[in-house]
Amino acid sequence: MPVHGLTPILLCLLPIWRILTPVSSHPQNSPCPLIQRTALCNNHKLSSVPAGLPDNLEELQLNHNHIQTLHDDSLLRYPSLNTLSLACNSLEKLESNTFQDTKLLESLNLANNDLHIGYQETSHALKTLPRLRALDLSENELDDEMVATLLENLTSLEYLNLSGNLLQRLDETSFRDLHQLKELDLQRNLMYEIDGAFDSNPKLQRLNLAFNYLLCLTDFHMTQLVVLNASHNFIEWFISRPDLNDTFQLETLDLSDNKLLFFPFLPSHSHLQNLYLSHNSVSFYEHLADNSTFPNTTTTVEFYNMKKYAGNVTAQLWDDSLHGDVSSLEILDLRGNLVEYFPQGFIQKMPALSRLRMCTNCLETLNLTSEQFSGSLYELDVSNNRLNQIVADGGTLTALGNLTYLNLSLNDLQLLPLGLFSSLPSLRSVDLSYNNLDICPPEEAETSKDTSSACVDWKNIASLRQLYLKGCNLKRIPSSAFAGLSLSHLELSDNPGLVVQESIQSLSRTLQHLGLGNTHTQDFDFSHFQSLKFLNISRNSLPHLPPSLLDLDLEVLDLRDNRLSTIPSGQANALAPKLHTVFLTGNPFNCCQTEWFRTFETTKTINLVGQSYIECEDLIQTTHRVEHFQSFYCLERGRESMLWYILLFVPICLSFVGILVIVLLSFKPKMLQKSIKKRCLKPTSY
Repeated sequence: MPVHGLTPILLCLLPIWRILTPVSSHPQNSPCPLIQRTALCNNHKLSSVPAGLPDNLEELQLNHNHIQTLHDDSLLRYPSLNTLSLACNSLEKLESNTFQDTKLLESLNLANNDLHIGYQETSHALKTLPRLRALDLSENELDDEMVATLLENLTSLEYLNLSGNLLQRLDETSFRDLHQLKELDLQRNLMYEIDGAFDSNPKLQRLNLAFNYLLCLTDFHMTQLVVLNASHNFIEWFISRPDLNDTFQLETLDLSDNKLLFFPFLPSHSHLQNLYLSHNSVSFYEHLADNSTFPNTTTTVEFYNMKKYAGNVTAQLWDDSLHGDVSSLEILDLRGNLVEYFPQGFIQKMPALSRLRMCTNCLETLNLTSEQFSGSLYELDVSNNRLNQIVADGGTLTALGNLTYLNLSLNDLQLLPLGLFSSLPSLRSVDLSYNNLDICPPEEAETSKDTSSACVDWKNIASLRQLYLKGCNLKRIPSSAFAGLSLSHLELSDNPGLVVQESIQSLSRTLQHLGLGNTHTQDFDFSHFQSLKFLNISRNSLPHLPPSLLDLDLEVLDLRDNRLSTIPSGQANALAPKLHTVFLTGNPFNCCQTEWFRTFETTKTINLVGQSYIECEDLIQTTHRVEHFQSFYCLERGRESMLWYILLFVPICLSFVGILVIVLLSFKPKMLQKSIKKRCLKPTSY
């Protein structure tokens, strides 16, 4: 066949060949690595878009370069581009016809640039993208007017990131063209007002308003919203529109780190599952409407509108319906508030509640029976409150069959329901740290007929794996206290003088985490605990490392604030290959015996926590940093120190000279007079 006869065939096969040929066989002159149809040109110090890339490129990443202007002809070679990223470039503008031949672009990242300089011309360029769905304009120093200009006619946009800019006030014109918008990120701006800003966005589902200066969210009527993050503002009120009968689609509401005084006034009909209210000043005020408690108060208050001379409004101080629909609530986070009690029937409105986080509040009594927690409760954290008693009957405890994590630490508990823990079949972790509860002797736990007890019983709780009894003033644990348990974590620190050797022997096969810090532990045999991975024996005045540790496969060892002067080389060499993390600060190490430090420092798998703060003392009790041990003056082995001879010889010499002077002055006083006359009483000429 003639050569010219092959030409039509080759021309027909060329498009097929282009598709079948992988982009990895890119031209040798290409400045960027290629993965399929993606070019990774990040951190290449580029000042313009590279030219030597395949023309069928679909994604181009140009982050962290030096491109200041995207010119009209920058993307002419890449008509198939659908994703372009230009973050962190000091980019000032996009010329008007930048995307004239890039009509398929759907995702554009322009974050962390200087688009506030040329935002008007950039706006013209964005308008030529009919399929743009995702746009990132974060950290460009854009104000309200600039954003409104940039977003004109972007009707196809679904995702928009404006975080880290200079937005202050939004109104109904801010996003009026974004009818397809589904997700909007406005965090870390300067916003104090958002009046009607989202009325033109009926499809908006995820809204992030965190880290701004909003004072309130009232008249909330965004029924289509699924996730709202308004944390880290100055919000005092959250009030949804009460006259709406539509069901809100809201599932997650985050109002943490604000100034809320009241529980939010939620929608009357919603699917709310996660409510985060931590670090506010929320409290309940039902007691204010109780005339028996406050006989001279009224249950209503009148508000007067003085400016418009409208009629006054009378409102009740307390109305249970103001809480709104919480029937679907699964997570309620009220940490760090001022809650003293739950209003009557409040918990009963949450039949699906699985996690209740109430640490750092003002609860004084927890009545599990009257509150009627649902059987779905999985986690209950009431730590760091003022609890002195927990009340529950047998039926209530049986109903809490799903409770797995229970945190009662940092309270003043004196009474607990008898058999509290043994009645919870799914209990896996219990924290009773910093309470004054004791552990019941076996005979007392079996014979007691009271409904409550000042001690606790742990026997035969098959599901329990983690037990925290830190700072409970325990002195001795009964020998059978942990019988029938398979604990992996046991924390007994901050119980000075505690005797534990015999009582925890039954846990030797399962225990992985053991805390014995500040228990005055000295001679403890760890050799039986072959599963141990984490050991805390800090603050115990240990003069040396327990030899039984060498047989364990420890990963974390805490030896802080003991009296260790050194760690023998044999022990250091045995521990170094096993340990991942070791704490050693607060020990009076000997600067002349720091071979252990070299061993740990050269073992790359060890994290020596606080390495620069590990100190030692030299021969004259001067403190140094161990990591600078090369500069210490220490003796070589087998030789005596000249320093000791100097320190011994100097005082003797000084004493001898002093005695000699006294003798001369006593027996030959004339010698002193002659010497004075000779040197000091010379004739003076006038």
